[in-house]
Amino acid sequence: MTDEYFHILNLMGVAFFAVAGTLLGYEKNIGGFGVVVVGSVTALGGGTLRDLLLNKPVFWVEGPDYLYTTYAAIIVAVLFIRYLPHVNNYYFLLVDAIGMAIFNIVGIEKSLLGGAGMIVAITMGTTTGIFGGLIRDVICREVPSVMRDEPYAAACVAGGLVYAALFLLEVHYLWCIVGSLIATIFLRLGSLHWGWRLQIFKKKKLSNENK
Repeated sequence: MTDEYFHILNLMGVAFFAVAGTLLGYEKNIGGFGVVVVGSVTALGGGTLRDLLLNKPVFWVEGPDYLYTTYAAIIVAVLFIRYLPHVNNYYFLLVDAIGMAIFNIVGIEKSLLGGAGMIVAITMGTTTGIFGGLIRDVICREVPSVMRDEPYAAACVAGGLVYAALFLLEVHYLWCIVGSLIATIFLRLGSLHWGWRLQIFKKKKLSNENK
């Protein structure tokens, strides 16, 4: 049953990220086959890097159903854009946050199943969650979200820590997933809604007396 859940989660992550890539391609006026490229890179990039680092068979080469899911999601997104009026950036941000949260979990679980420790698993989950979006943003000539002061990678880390805490408390498998999803999505969308920032190099302002 665990393998089935893992497979479904992976397919869901691929689908959400494929849609996110297609939506950003639309926003950047990318036409023709370029939309397929952006959607595919977004959906498959993070998982590909994860499998290479873990020395595992690349997931979409081993199971072509991930490619079918990617292309189907791109087609659905294109039809959504064409026939639904007023497609705005909100849809992209929502789908991207969900896809990132799912891939974060997939990266953690695949690492744990491969015998890695929890700190490696959290790092691999974050890598899986952000790398596809990083490539997508570079292709679309956007400043990558992970390079801004928004909690993007930090949202994945937070979700990973929640997963680790529940896992160590021996909470049921599904609640580990739900808890991680909620933490990651809430932090990511909350940062966009309320303007939360991670300004690591922000210096304190000196008073006139100390100048």
